[in-house]
Amino acid sequence: VEMTIEMYREPKKMVEDISALGLRHVGYAIPTEFFAPFVSGAVEVVRTMTTDEAAEDAFRWSLTLISKILVRTILEGSTIVMKAINTNQEKALVKAVSVAPRGKRATELLKISVGTQSISPLYWAIESGSLNCARAMIVDLLTIRADRDNYYYGCDDLFARHPEVIHKLCLDAADLLWTLLDGLIWRSRLAFKGQRRVNYYVKHLIQDDEGRLNKALEWIAENKDPKLVSHPLVVLFSDLIWSRLAQWFFLFGRLYFLFTLIVFIVSQSILSKLNEGFEGLEEHVAIFVCRCFIYLGSMCKLVYSQSRLFIMDFQTGSFTKILQVPVPSYLMNLQEGGSLVLLIVLLLMGTQEPLFWCLENQDGDFPGNGIFTTSCPEAKSHKDIYSVLSCIAMLMYFALLTDLTIFSMRVSAYLLVCIRVLSELTLFMLAMGFLIIAFATSISTLNHSRKDFAGIDNSMLSLFQMTLTMYPTSQFADFEKEAWVLIAVALYVIIVAIFLLNLLVAQLNQAYQAVFIDMQGYARLNRASVIVGTLEQVSPRRWTRFLESLQLEERLEFNEGDIGLAGGIQVLEPSNANPTTVDAIRRFGGSTSTAMPWPEEEGMDGDDDKFERLEKLIARATKSISSGGGKKKGAGSSSAGGTGSSGAGGSDSAGREEEGSD
Repeated sequence: VEMTIEMYREPKKMVEDISALGLRHVGYAIPTEFFAPFVSGAVEVVRTMTTDEAAEDAFRWSLTLISKILVRTILEGSTIVMKAINTNQEKALVKAVSVAPRGKRATELLKISVGTQSISPLYWAIESGSLNCARAMIVDLLTIRADRDNYYYGCDDLFARHPEVIHKLCLDAADLLWTLLDGLIWRSRLAFKGQRRVNYYVKHLIQDDEGRLNKALEWIAENKDPKLVSHPLVVLFSDLIWSRLAQWFFLFGRLYFLFTLIVFIVSQSILSKLNEGFEGLEEHVAIFVCRCFIYLGSMCKLVYSQSRLFIMDFQTGSFTKILQVPVPSYLMNLQEGGSLVLLIVLLLMGTQEPLFWCLENQDGDFPGNGIFTTSCPEAKSHKDIYSVLSCIAMLMYFALLTDLTIFSMRVSAYLLVCIRVLSELTLFMLAMGFLIIAFATSISTLNHSRKDFAGIDNSMLSLFQMTLTMYPTSQFADFEKEAWVLIAVALYVIIVAIFLLNLLVAQLNQAYQAVFIDMQGYARLNRASVIVGTLEQVSPRRWTRFLESLQLEERLEFNEGDIGLAGGIQVLEPSNANPTTVDAIRRFGGSTSTAMPWPEEEGMDGDDDKFERLEKLIARATKSISSGGGKKKGAGSSSAGGTGSSGAGGSDSAGREEEGSD
């Protein structure tokens, strides 16, 4: 009803909206015969609601116009490709697109236009669940065909029509990503000196139509599929961006952090230990300068980065609930979570900094006095806490430095394996802690005279030393005097040292085997995320120079002297890596007109088609044999019936002749 009213208010806009609605109905295969009865029924309903003939006529005219627009849109948009998609049969789609002109074959699969509106058959196949047809469409688009004049390859048409196709497939049809990526690789069937030419058409995965960075790598990283990111095409273009561009910006960014760590080591572990007694003036000044740099150059930088990330997540509402507590999503990244811990430790160190506590009493009467001293009586009670915090901060600095392992996939994969199996170690530690507490409290209830098991705390320490084989072996001989303590300790050693430790080894072995297969993929996912974050710092000028160095606009050779298509990078791989004996390019003779469809391809019938034809042939043969046998049987019965009748007639005649002679 609203559409009938809007048709009078904004007719031009409504025609476009109705055309878009009609194109969606094309995908639903709506019969156009239903529109006329619907209009008549709607008009009859309105007639019962009003006596105003003008309103009834206006409603009838508007609704009739809408139905005519829908019918026209459905009829024009119901191409044989869309009808094939509704069947979700690859064979039907191949037959439907085989009649399309070779110059417009890609358009038939990517765009159906009615007026100013258009619909993508490929996207409709994905959204409607016709994935068999969608796979056949991607394969057809990314098949290289050639006549005597030109090469035809739908890669450019696909990404021009759908630049976000990678993202679409990641969300709705991840299985088709492999089909798409495989179609962007061409391998020669010829090998020369043990090498084979391979063309990777990565142009549209690296840059968009405007020459800026394409988000394909970001979408693949967000998909978090370790096998997909290990696809040869993804490996090639991600390593290309990393080695020629991103790694240098990433390294320069980490050099500052590395310098900060060196300054922290000098101030906390070297300068304060140069002299056995109290530091001199030079040490005081150096320690003051280094610690000021740590608080101003490192801590303030961490405050800025953490605040920026928190504000971004707060504005976008990006939070993850952990135990029903909303946590900013950026903290799910180990690097950012570790940076937050380091920031908190540095803030606590600032509250316990001996330099600050001694500012008002630098020249007092105590050993080690002087400017920037840390030996004043006011700072004495804070040194222990400060030293513990300094130890934690040092460990956090080194832990955050582990992201430099991204330069080597092997080292990065090893680090990820260690992180993945930590859960098994945590379970062991929990079980060991539970048993230590249980046996320590149990032994404390026994009446014995051993000092190393006197009380729960001493018992826990002794049992922990036994677990780590740090307990003095000379003291085991004294257990003979305390039989019940010996029994309890022996039982603990059997459970922990024999059972749990061997169980831990088995668990680590099984966990390693489970995660090792995908570790290279997870390492590449980590690198892909770093590449995406690092390229945000790259200037447009530097990015343009990088694209120019790739020479993506130059046409690549398929084989020697056979100049092919642009938009790719050619590499040589060992001939036994991916052996192939079939030419990946479909070559055709005859007419080279773009208005002509491709000739029917020979030998393209699948096994299913052959079996189907064989079944039909057997069915026809069986039917003809059955029908032939029935006809022969009917003829024999008729002949036997005729003979019987003649015999009967002859008997009657003979009877009558006998009566006449009598």
